[in-house]
Amino acid sequence: MSLAFSPLLPLPLILAIAIFALLLIGWALFRRMRGALLRALALAALVLALANPVANFEDREPVSSVVAIVVDRSPSQISLDRTARTEAALKALTDRLARYPAFETRIIEAVTDPDAQSPSTRLFEALASGIRDVPSSRLAGAVMITDGQVHDIPGSITALGFDAPLHALIVGDENEIDRRVEVVRSPRFGIVGEDQEIIYRVSEDGASGVSAPVAVSVRINGKQIATEVATPGQEASFYLNLPRGGENIIEFSVDVIDDEVTPANNRAVALIEGIRENLRVLLVSGEPHAGERAWRNLLKSDASVDLVHFTILRPPEKQDGTPIAELSLIAFPTRELFVEKIDEFDLIIFDRYQNRGVLPVLYYDYIARYVEDGGALLIAAGPEYAGLGSIAETPLAPALPALPTGEVTKAGFYPRLSDAGKRHPVTRDLPGGASEPPDWGRWFRTIAVHDTVGDEVMRGADGEPLLILNRHGDGRVAMLLSDQGWLWARGFEGGGPHVALYRRIAHWLMKEPSLEEEALRATALGRKLTIERQTMADTTGPVTVKLPSGAVRDVVLAPSGDGLFSAELTLEEPGLVEVSAGDLSALAHVGAVDAPEFRATVSTTEALAPLSALSGGLTVRVNASASDLPQILPVRSSSINAGDRMGLRASNESVLKGVRSLPLFAGFLGLALMILALGATWFREGR
Repeated sequence: MSLAFSPLLPLPLILAIAIFALLLIGWALFRRMRGALLRALALAALVLALANPVANFEDREPVSSVVAIVVDRSPSQISLDRTARTEAALKALTDRLARYPAFETRIIEAVTDPDAQSPSTRLFEALASGIRDVPSSRLAGAVMITDGQVHDIPGSITALGFDAPLHALIVGDENEIDRRVEVVRSPRFGIVGEDQEIIYRVSEDGASGVSAPVAVSVRINGKQIATEVATPGQEASFYLNLPRGGENIIEFSVDVIDDEVTPANNRAVALIEGIRENLRVLLVSGEPHAGERAWRNLLKSDASVDLVHFTILRPPEKQDGTPIAELSLIAFPTRELFVEKIDEFDLIIFDRYQNRGVLPVLYYDYIARYVEDGGALLIAAGPEYAGLGSIAETPLAPALPALPTGEVTKAGFYPRLSDAGKRHPVTRDLPGGASEPPDWGRWFRTIAVHDTVGDEVMRGADGEPLLILNRHGDGRVAMLLSDQGWLWARGFEGGGPHVALYRRIAHWLMKEPSLEEEALRATALGRKLTIERQTMADTTGPVTVKLPSGAVRDVVLAPSGDGLFSAELTLEEPGLVEVSAGDLSALAHVGAVDAPEFRATVSTTEALAPLSALSGGLTVRVNASASDLPQILPVRSSSINAGDRMGLRASNESVLKGVRSLPLFAGFLGLALMILALGATWFREGR
């Protein structure tokens, strides 16, 4: 109940009447007049009646205090029996809180965002978001059910954001063990062929004593390259040569030990982007011609290419009396290029070259061996390839994908993609190739060949082979059976995609992974895994996906283009995923590399205990059945000291449901008081 006034007259007027009444009473008391006290009571009743006092009666209902229960649903909780323990602790806690009407339970599920750049357990962030609408006076406390590995613990009690006890129920045994491997330092970029240093460390959390050395398997792009021995707890270095440009996945893995918490962190990944040092290309032109400039301009425009270019300006059989020393600015260093340093070149191009005795016959055998051992050779053929001096009549012939018939076709034609060319990544999506006729200019000369091997990806006049791609030994050979590509470069009849075509041929020869005709690729963006199968076949079978947990799943691919089949998966597990199809395999890392979530997975009380103690809370382990859950103690004091029980602060807050007002001097009550006071005064004066 509360007392208020609702004046019947303006307040200044009531004050004036009250002052006048006080003066009269004072004068009467000073003169000791009879009935002065009764007159004072009558005047006081009059003033109170004018002030109109009102008694307000409030109907209030007590409000419950909120107990926030934060449940850790991070990936590290999904291991062994932790999920069951978490559910048991949650049920036991909610059942006990249900016995106290003063408490309201609010369950906050703290789920780790798998698409985050660095997934981690952020319970305090979830708690702050979950109690945003709860006044601090109504918060009884917070209880966290977790393994104790929390990555956003505030640095001080004031940073906690509320003044209430914080309790932590730790699921997991005290004697847990876990072996893990982590990449400490790794370069983000590296030059292909040069040594790169990666620092890694093997740890055995929870293990007592000195651990024995551990075998560490090292794989790069899915292929095992070494087995190292590391001492747990100590950093170790591993040196490797990057085998290719683009992304390289280096994986360190250790064997699973008995009863460890999770095998998810027994593998660690380093991603290194391989950068090719300048590619060395040897271009040998048999004679000056219009197409020579197209090749030279293309190769010189690429800053990553070191070009060595020689042109035979005058054949040896052309005797015009010019001294030998004046035939060229520098001598053609044939022995140095084709014997001593041939292995240093990434690509050799013979542009309309013929056997004129400039190169000894034995050197062609060296070139064939260079290809067989993994080198790259491009033959840009002209009429010389069909003549008597053709390089097909040298020891290089076994490496060539086609032999000349001796005929040269001279007729206008549109270079067209063959059925194989529509699937091959070198020619598949060349601009203008999908229309009929193709949306590019014509060529006018083709070299006829027979006994072709490899993929005929482009065809010329009368459907004859125009571009052949073939693998020979460990190397690759491409043969372009026309010297008319310069017409595209000059823009004849609208030109054509000569830059894209030439560059793709060169990159395929140098084994660019994105141009492999039989390839399996896997890429991950957040939780989404994209699988792409490149094949020259019309159909492809399912692929096998090995998840980070070790589970295996078969995935059917759907056609997504000529020679392309793909599928997309959304995965819940972060970690390294291996995709395989026959002899092909691909790796992708779902989620962040070296995520904090799996750096330490052994349950612990040490992380939350200091902050919990400062807030007046407990940090205790609970068993599988949660039978040892601490008792709950409701308190109303500002300080919590519940001993071995979970103290929760009960709120004194209430909600106003309604108000009833009762005027004290209004109606019959006020009239009766006035009549009584005046009657007493007249009675006293009448005596």
